[in-house]
Amino acid sequence: MKLPMLEIAGSWEPNDAERRAAWELYVELITRVSVVPLREDEGLLREALTSLHSLFGTSREILRRHGPQVAEPKRNGEYNFGYLAVATLNYGVRPLLAAWHPALEDWESRRPADRSRRDHERAWPQSAQLRTALDDTRRILAAYADLLATACGVPNLLGAYPNPRS
Repeated sequence: MKLPMLEIAGSWEPNDAERRAAWELYVELITRVSVVPLREDEGLLREALTSLHSLFGTSREILRRHGPQVAEPKRNGEYNFGYLAVATLNYGVRPLLAAWHPALEDWESRRPADRSRRDHERAWPQSAQLRTALDDTRRILAAYADLLATACGVPNLLGAYPNPRS
C-alpha cells in the first residue's frame, strides 16, 4: 500500500469489518466529484467543496457504525481502516477546505442580485486556482479509492469514468 501524496506507505491487511467499511466509503468516493474530474465548463465550485465536506460526516458515520474493529491496533505497525480514513480526511481534504471555503464564501457574498451563481463563480479571479487545488485533492482521493477497492477485492470502478483530457 502506498499513498504518496499523504506520505503513507506500509501494509494493510483488512479484517471483515474493515472491508465492509472500506466498501461503504469506496462507494461514496467514486460517486462524487471528489474523484471524478470537474471540467472547467462543468459544475459549481461551491458544490464541489460541499461534496468534499460531506465526506467528513459520511466517514464519521461509517467509523461509528463499524466500531472499534476498524481501528484496532495491528501487528508490526500495520495500518487500519480508521487510521487511513482519518489521515486522508485530515491531511488530504481538510487543507483544501480550510483554505478555499472561506475564500469562495467571501467572493459569493459579493454576488450582485442580477448575476447567476454560475456566472459569478466563473468571474472569480481565483476560480482556476481552486479548480487546480480540487484536481490535486481528487488525485489523492483517487489513490485512496484505489486502495479501498483493493481492500474490498473489487476492480477499481473509476475506469467507468471517461478521462476528460483524452
